[in-house]
Amino acid sequence: MSAIQLFKAKYEVEECLEEIRECLLAGWTGMGFKTVKFEEAWKTYTGLPFAHYLNSSTIGLYLAVDILKEHYGWKDDDEIITTPITFVSSNHAILKSHMKAVFADIDDTMCLNPESVREHITDRTRAVMYVGIGGNMGHYSEIVEICREHGLELILDAAHMAGTRYKGEIPGREASVVVYSFQAVKNLPTADSGMICFKDGRLDEIVRKKTWLGINKDTYARTQNMGNYKWKYDVEYVGEKGHGNSVMAAIGLVQLKYLDRDNAYRRQLAAWYQEELAECTDKIKFVRIEEACESSFHLFQICVENRDALMLELNAAEIYPGVHYASNINYKMYSYAKGSCPYSDYVSDHTISLPMNMYITYEDIKKVCQVIKHFLNR
Repeated sequence: MSAIQLFKAKYEVEECLEEIRECLLAGWTGMGFKTVKFEEAWKTYTGLPFAHYLNSSTIGLYLAVDILKEHYGWKDDDEIITTPITFVSSNHAILKSHMKAVFADIDDTMCLNPESVREHITDRTRAVMYVGIGGNMGHYSEIVEICREHGLELILDAAHMAGTRYKGEIPGREASVVVYSFQAVKNLPTADSGMICFKDGRLDEIVRKKTWLGINKDTYARTQNMGNYKWKYDVEYVGEKGHGNSVMAAIGLVQLKYLDRDNAYRRQLAAWYQEELAECTDKIKFVRIEEACESSFHLFQICVENRDALMLELNAAEIYPGVHYASNINYKMYSYAKGSCPYSDYVSDHTISLPMNMYITYEDIKKVCQVIKHFLNR
């Protein structure tokens, strides 16, 4: 039996190659063409009013904070409440914009605990960065209400949430901005890319300029003007090279058609894990997911004692899980918050992400769970 990997993206290879072929035959692989089509397809799929295609969700998170800060006149060292249990790009976006990441604790949903968020609001708080870990909604609706009560902006880091639904709807209309990831192992995989979806159309216009070095007219738009390349443009911002390209968008256009199908299989994998490990609930903590949440299940996580020893045992059986994530407070730039989030510290030391790749079978799940049960019962 071959090794069981944490992630392995499943591509509709022939369809992707056909979409990419169109880019090559057209002689246009950059911004525009397929990126425009993918943006329109994403708006249709999510129901969000605006969508701009990026080369990564990391640049999207940074620009989300940067543009909101500029738009609302936030000051350096103003505060954004965030989670310690996330990939560092979420919190680096705050620091890179010269704001302060204020860490609230999480709960058994792996997402922000609303009560902890309330406790951390000060007169310097400007926004909440909400991360839907693994595709879970957590207490998102309560966080939305807290933001409304206190006049805070809401940044939804939806890197794991492509296809997640709550009460049948794609979440995010309530947020000031939503940022998705289509990185190589995500539920909608490309080589690496993302999407930023502002609620305000004025900010969508700004992000399109800021991802093209601040230039107010992109190259694709200039070629559409009477069939000629119009060289005249203005530079309104000191921007980034952050836009996506048509090759990655071509892959995204194909994979989007299969996102709901693939997420349904991920939910089946999660159900098999829960079924096989049901006898171990006294020794395992599962992530709590509300009934109304149809998770994308980018991750399936459990909390166990002796996590690192279990990982070694799984590795010895050629099973390769992951950890999502070590608490960001462990890193030197966030160490000022040491000890402030006890449940996050527990999760950081005890959580394993079990393999969830699209090639796993029920037999694979049973093998993984047999190793876990043998370890727990030894």
